[in-house]
This record gives sequence, C-alpha cells and structure tokens, in this order.
Amino acid sequence: MAVSFDFKQLSERERYKLMIGTIIPRPIALVTTVDEHGRINAAPFSFFNCLSADPPILAIGVENNADMSFKDTGHNIRMTEVFTVNIVSLAIAEAMHVCGAKYPRGVDELKEAGLTAVPGAKVASPFIAEAPAAFECRRHVTLELGRSRQIVMGEIVYAHYRDGVVDPERLHVDPAAVDAIARLGGDICATIRDRFEMLTPKL
Repeated sequence: MAVSFDFKQLSERERYKLMIGTIIPRPIALVTTVDEHGRINAAPFSFFNCLSADPPILAIGVENNADMSFKDTGHNIRMTEVFTVNIVSLAIAEAMHVCGAKYPRGVDELKEAGLTAVPGAKVASPFIAEAPAAFECRRHVTLELGRSRQIVMGEIVYAHYRDGVVDPERLHVDPAAVDAIARLGGDICATIRDRFEMLTPKL
C-alpha cells in the first residue's frame, strides 16, 4: 500500500524533509560573491542545477534569514548582479562544509576553509582555484518565492576548468576528473563514482 501526503497539510519543515530526502542526488554549488565593498563570501547550495543551454542559464535557491532579510549571497548578488558557481569535488568537500558555517558578515569563508580565490575574468566575484570547474554568471532574473526564498537564475558568461578535466578540442568533460559530490537527505552526501551507461533509444 502506498504512503501519501497532502502537502497543504504539512508544515514547511515536513515538506522540506520529504523533498530533500527524495529529490536526490542534488549537485552542490559553492557560490562565491563579493559585496559592494569587495569583500568575498562563499556559501554552498544544493538547491542548484542547470536549466538551459541557449541562453546558458543555471539557477540557485537562496534562502532568506528568518526575519526575511537577505543572507550574504542574496544581498551580494542584488548589489553586484554577479556570482560564480564552483563545482564541489570530493577533494574540497570538507572545505565546502567549512564555508557553510554561519560566519558574521564580512568574514572571508574561503580563507577560513583554506581555499584560493582567483579573480574572475568577466565578473567581480572570484572563482576557486581548487574547484574542478567554475561558472562566472551575471544575474538573469530573480524569482521571489513567498517570504522565505529566492530563485536566482544566472547567465553563464565564462567557464574555468582545472587542467585535465575537459578536452579543449572535443569539449568532453571527464566525470571522473570532476569527481563531484551531491547532497542527499539530512547531512548525508554521495559521490558520483558508481556510473553506468544508457544510450539514447532510436526509433
């Protein structure tokens, strides 16, 4: 017998638990931004994915503070209109976790985590040298979802890959070299090291 839930009858926390436990695996974006004074911020987001290649759009779900004020990432994107998505590999998983702590505004999470900020090529926000790949983005549109969250869509304007991750001629990205991690439910994460191939069916 199936177990069913009426989402209108559930609390926000109950809906959250069901969603993050079921919609898996979710890639993790370690988002770097700068504020209006040039101070760097880094924060991880697992409400993240790509949405379009033409135009090249990705999206992150940015939660507001309990009093509806913007957290650092949301504030910085509003002030500068740019952000950078760094893909999290297993090698920098612990450093990403350090960046997720609730530091006071103005603290450079990358320094706290021992990660290296590299100036962006097209945008003010830096990318992370240790990340296997990073996408510099300009804010495309922001959707306000009630009082708690924004969906920020960014247009990718520049991409960086660590040496050995992408074939520059074929543009083939090696998933083993990316070695990305993903969020599951609660505090559980996963790697993408178990893979299988399914060819697109042809009629």
